[in-house]
Amino acid sequence: MMTRRGLAWISSTAEIPEHCREIWRDDPRRPYALPAGRQFDVVTVDQRLGIETFDQLRRYGLPAGPVMADWAARRVGFFLPAGSRERFERMPVAERAGMPSYRYIGPGSVVVVPGPMPFGGDRFTWLLAPFRQPYPTPVRTAALTAMLAAASMTLERVDQWGMEHTGTAPEDGEEMECRPG
Repeated sequence: MMTRRGLAWISSTAEIPEHCREIWRDDPRRPYALPAGRQFDVVTVDQRLGIETFDQLRRYGLPAGPVMADWAARRVGFFLPAGSRERFERMPVAERAGMPSYRYIGPGSVVVVPGPMPFGGDRFTWLLAPFRQPYPTPVRTAALTAMLAAASMTLERVDQWGMEHTGTAPEDGEEMECRPG
């Protein structure tokens, strides 16, 4: 669940913050479109990779900012400090070699975020809701880059094992149903 400080921060990024807060007072489940590039950028990846990356970040206690899921689009979005694109794209070559495809949402773009209290069956939900304004640290960017590469390699190995031992693996574009309980 989102805290008051998290709500204050995420709504402050709206074109008209008071309008955003008013919408969420009326319906805290309602998604809202916010401009990227001012306070945050977002890296989105396919759902299967996003869930594995999120799990690894949590499992190893690595820093993660807010993380959201769009279940209909089958994407997971990781929030980074605004202006992180160059740092994200120039992380060490070892991680880049295994870097999966992603979308980087920055200045000039809009991202639809979940409301502060979405239900489990909603299209947009928080995997990790904002609880305060995230610190703009390069460590979060490095951790995300490393875990995206690691999660991608893990999933490749899982798929390869599936092919070798069961004769099946997810087809291109096919994803497993991954929703938190």
